[in-house]
Formats: sequence, C-alpha cells, structure tokens
Amino acid sequence: MGKPYVFVTREIPSKGLEMIREYYEVEVWTEYTPPPYEVLLEKARQADALVTLLTDKVDCNLLQQAEKLRIVSQYAVGFDNIDVECATRLGIYVTNTPGVLTEAVADFTWGLILAITRRIVEADKFVRTGEWHRTGTGWHPLMMLGTEVHGKTLGILGMGRIGRAVARRAKGFGMRIIYYDVYRLPREMEEELGAQYVDLETLFRESDILSIHTPLTPQTRHLVNEERLRLMKKSAVLINTARGAVVDTEALVRALREGWIAGAALDVFEQEPLPPDHPLTKLDNVVLAPHLASGTWETRTAMAELVARNLIAFYKGEVPPTLVNKEVVEKRRPGFG
Repeated sequence: MGKPYVFVTREIPSKGLEMIREYYEVEVWTEYTPPPYEVLLEKARQADALVTLLTDKVDCNLLQQAEKLRIVSQYAVGFDNIDVECATRLGIYVTNTPGVLTEAVADFTWGLILAITRRIVEADKFVRTGEWHRTGTGWHPLMMLGTEVHGKTLGILGMGRIGRAVARRAKGFGMRIIYYDVYRLPREMEEELGAQYVDLETLFRESDILSIHTPLTPQTRHLVNEERLRLMKKSAVLINTARGAVVDTEALVRALREGWIAGAALDVFEQEPLPPDHPLTKLDNVVLAPHLASGTWETRTAMAELVARNLIAFYKGEVPPTLVNKEVVEKRRPGFG
C-alpha cells in the first residue's frame, strides 16, 4: 500500500510540508489565490486527507462526495469554513491549530490598539505626503493629538487563550480590565489577570477600548450590531482580530461616520480581501490590516508543524493532538486501516 494522498490548498512553511511528506503523498496548490470550489471538490474526491485554510469552503456537499477522505487538518484556529457536524456524521476528523498563534495575535492586537489611539497610521501618512513639511513647524502643542491607553478601561469580548493574552499585556498599561464570555473564568484566573466579569451591555457601555476575541458562530454573527455600538462611549475604539462577521460592517461604518464611536482598528472583515473602494477605506478614523494578526515567521511555522503533527498522529492510528470534533472517535478509529 502506498502513502495516503493529501491535498494542501496553499503553500505553507516548508518545515510542516517536510514533516508531512514522510508519511503522505503531498500535492500543494501553488497559486497565491485559493483553489476554486470546483477544483477543491475534485481534489477532495481523490484525497485521503486535506490541509485547508479559512478561505476554503469545506461544506457537506464536498464532504459527502469525498468518499476516501478521513481527516481535514485546518491551518487556522477557527474552522467556521468547515461543516464540522457533517464531517463528524461521516466519520471525518477535523483538526485546527490553537495555542501556537496566541501570543502573535495578542501582540498584533496591541499594535492595533496603539495605532488607533495614538493615530500612528495617520501620522505616518502626515509625514510621507509632505503635510508635516507644509505646516512649517516641527512641533505644535495641538498637532495630531490622540488618546492615552494608560489607566483606561479595556473591554474584552471573548476570554479564551487570545483574550487572556491581551489582558496580561494590559496589566502593564495599568488598565482596568473587564470582560464578557459565555463561560466565566475561574475566580483565581480572574484575580491573576485583574479582570472583572460583566454582562454584555456593561462591556459595551464602559469600555474605552473594546477588543473582540470570540469565534464566529451562529450566536456571535453580528454580535456587534447597531444597538450595541450605540451603547459605546463616543470616545471609545473598537478592535477586531477575531472574525469579520462578528461585527455588522454597515452599522460600524455608520458608527464611524456619525461619531457614535471614535475609531476602529480591524484585521478581519466580512468580505476578504477588502475591496479598495469599500466605505471603510475612505475613513480616517479606522486602521485596516489584511488579516495579518498571526503573521510572524515563528507562528506560521508553528502552525504548519501542528498541522503536520495532527496528520502524522492520525496516520499512526492515534487521536490527533488538536482534534475539534472529539466525538468522531466513537464513529471511526483514527488511521487509514
């Protein structure tokens, strides 16, 4: 029997591919853009395993036609692009890459917080376009004033691994930390983080900076809507490094245009890539990034290695270390036997 065949929907760091090739026959989609759904469907029909990204639609139609498919190893923490319920029913394992990108995303979140509150992107443009030079002065008491972070209230929506990592960094800024999650943290963890649990309405009303770290589910889609944006302080800013669809984009654009809130810094969007003529790109009080929060060499390599470890464990007949649908084990044992 030859090696099982895995289709990898995008080039990932080489360390992970080298690990996978020891156990699998590997085909990599080498184009920068994702494979069209028809191509992914064709490859899935032939595959024993898939390595997928958030941009790959792994729906029930695809899974039902992939009769040989035994595991989908997702190169991401989130997996809302995969019909996990259908996969479980068919005995297909689904894995993801949690944990390894926590610190990088938390770092980037803080980069966005400082960028929007201190107007760093605006300031860079101010210098590059010659506007600073045209003012004729090197320093003015009222030039490009932002707001301080120190001593403010940081609200965290979703207190999982990344939310907690963001909270740990906030302690260094002497901030008051409040949070909401469907699962409250143990009391000792709240004390360690210096975080106070509040209800959702209080979170929106009292946060000076509101940072989103919740997964995208039917319950969280458009959780940040017009009603909740109107609860926020006019001086508050919104940060999103989670999933774009957690925020109602139309409502956010209105909030930024009409001054319901002071600003936003976004790494994720309901439509990706974001079109250059999108209303968000026309606003000065928003910082935009291209889904970059986990974008370090260290993290992306660690993600590739975890994808490989999940595939290798399954090959050896072991439960993958970051299995999403744990109940699938009762449906089918791991391995290709």
